Amino acid sequence: MSDESCSGSSPYNGQIGLRVGGIFIILCTSAAGTLFPIISRRSRLRVPEWAFNGMKWFGSGIIVATAFIHLLAPAFDALSSPCLGGAWKEYDWAPAIAMASVFGIFFVELVATRAGASFLKKRGLRHHDPHHSRGNEVGHTGHGSHPPAKAVTTALAEEGAAIAPVKSIVTIRTVEQEEEEETAIGSDLEAAGDGAKKDIEAGHEGHVHGHAHSHHDVSDEEDDYLHDSAVAQCIGVAILEFGVIFHSFVIGLTLAVTDNIGPLLAVLTFHQTFEGVGLGSRLSMLRLPRKYNFVPFVAGVIYSCTTPLGIAVGLGIRETYNPDSTAASIVSGVLDATSAGILLWAGLVECLAHDFVFDRQMADASNGEVTYAVMSVFTGAGLMALLGRWA
Repeated sequence: MSDESCSGSSPYNGQIGLRVGGIFIILCTSAAGTLFPIISRRSRLRVPEWAFNGMKWFGSGIIVATAFIHLLAPAFDALSSPCLGGAWKEYDWAPAIAMASVFGIFFVELVATRAGASFLKKRGLRHHDPHHSRGNEVGHTGHGSHPPAKAVTTALAEEGAAIAPVKSIVTIRTVEQEEEEETAIGSDLEAAGDGAKKDIEAGHEGHVHGHAHSHHDVSDEEDDYLHDSAVAQCIGVAILEFGVIFHSFVIGLTLAVTDNIGPLLAVLTFHQTFEGVGLGSRLSMLRLPRKYNFVPFVAGVIYSCTTPLGIAVGLGIRETYNPDSTAASIVSGVLDATSAGILLWAGLVECLAHDFVFDRQMADASNGEVTYAVMSVFTGAGLMALLGRWA
């Protein structure tokens, strides 16, 4: 790379009208992709469960592909730029920063889980692992499950699908309530014949199944418990946002000054829309008390405005900003690597592992249902990876 490329000169070549139009184009499309899953889950608009789950799994694939193709790869390029010297040349900083980011999110989730368990224990409530529940009593919250009678589900920190990097879910019940329920069910089964047993079990499963498709209706008792976890969940949302908005801001800056504005604008429009679907599908799964139901909408709006804001700022400094300069390469490389680590954890652990490996509903699903879920993931990842060919 020449010294001129590393200097402060800008590649801006005019076409101000198209660049300004890009602000509104990306704002509208990214908002549509992000807010639709949230609105459909929290309003009278009833999207079929299979379609909503497909959207959620599609978003999981998008998150994973974004981490690898749109964040980690550019971080390698930026932090290995010929414009950089000194310590930047002596070590592969991109994977190191991404690894540190993964362990940082791991530590946050570990602390959140332990703090939540301690909080519940002090109040005589029992910490419950959602991946080892008895029977089908509790499904993973990634499927929008609703707690059964005499149980309250509290999400200490969650991100999504899709999407959340912090997702420590516990089901809480008083010890006395659990013992009473176990005793009552055991007595009923012992006193009943085989036919009655089947009726009792079928009725119990049907009760839970009916709740599993409820769209975040929160009772007063549950609302009180969810209120205690709202701060932790909001922190989870903030971390999830951190994983995508800085990259979105940087590509907005680039779009404002690039000399290839037409093709790049078209690709980034699809990029931001698909990424919004991935983020929105995970935000829609957050279980919050009614007074905090606005949080997913605010998070979605913030994401939608990030790239347009980057374009606007880039237009303000279009005569001096050079995305290939030394300072720009360092800043964008570090932010991309950090964001890649966050989304790698969110995509691989919180989305794929929780939704496919540990989830009881997925373990009991038919081969057709599993195939549909996996193909949804592959479709999202494939489309996002394909966009990496141009942006």
